[in-house]
Amino acid sequence: MPSQNPGGFSPLTRTPGPRALPPGPSAGIIRAPFREAAARASTFQFPPPKYPLSYPKTAIISDLHGNIPALETAIADARQRGVKRFACCGDVVGYGAQPREALDIVRRLCVVGASYEDGEPLEDGLCLKGNHEEALLTSPEDFNPKARAAIEWTHHEITHGGGKEAGASYWDFLGELKPTLCDDVAMFAHGSPREPVREYMLPRDIHDTAKMAANFAAMERDVCFVGHSHVAAVYYEDGRLYTPIGTEGPYALSTGPGRRAIVNVGSVGQPRDGDPRLSYAIFDGETIQFVRLDYDFVTASDRIKAVPALPDYLAERLHVGR
Repeated sequence: MPSQNPGGFSPLTRTPGPRALPPGPSAGIIRAPFREAAARASTFQFPPPKYPLSYPKTAIISDLHGNIPALETAIADARQRGVKRFACCGDVVGYGAQPREALDIVRRLCVVGASYEDGEPLEDGLCLKGNHEEALLTSPEDFNPKARAAIEWTHHEITHGGGKEAGASYWDFLGELKPTLCDDVAMFAHGSPREPVREYMLPRDIHDTAKMAANFAAMERDVCFVGHSHVAAVYYEDGRLYTPIGTEGPYALSTGPGRRAIVNVGSVGQPRDGDPRLSYAIFDGETIQFVRLDYDFVTASDRIKAVPALPDYLAERLHVGR
């Protein structure tokens, strides 16, 4: 087990001069201020962490979907940016061709006693249950046929692909996942604060005042990080919507009374906003940075096509980010 810092978190160096997210009219869509950015690019314990002194620089990843080329690219980038903690908002598996490998990585990065692959210690991470984990544990009966085929193959692959003992350890891990967790600063859910496993948050929802009000009423912190829709966005309680385009920030979230925020970090393994680059976010307790990165989606796609039980559609969509 990697050694932990018994004295708490060391002060973290923040990027100088964080900008506030650009202001905008109520219920208006705030586009990214720099358009050129679009071209840039185990132990199964999940107690709520406490950060009384300072907040570790945290990479928030979601919807990995067994896409190892994307996940490895995101992790390497996060390490270069000085990330000291990983939080995963669920859907580690489903769709992609390497669910066991994705679980192995998450069981190292997103748990108590976390570390990078070479043993460098990280602060305790967390991982949530997404709707694909729930489908594995219960039933995929409400999934569309392509997603259901992927879950059925994933179930077999997790159970039998690595042998009996490994399969049992994967199921133990999956069975411990929670639908939502909080630390002292942030709430984490897969889908939404109100319905953490299944409800989607999409940019058009900013105009659905009843839905937005219900979700903010369910929040336990001033900021909640989600995934599930695979579309990055920041939803503010006062009706503002911010939709990042490329690698942007850090921006000050500037949350407070009447200005709480729901932040969708997008998807590492299957972006759906028309941009095939992977998406994740970095949060330091005050500021948010969105990251978009090119990765080898051709290899990820080919690995899906090499599994007869997985529909080719799941491979093809990686090329277009849909």
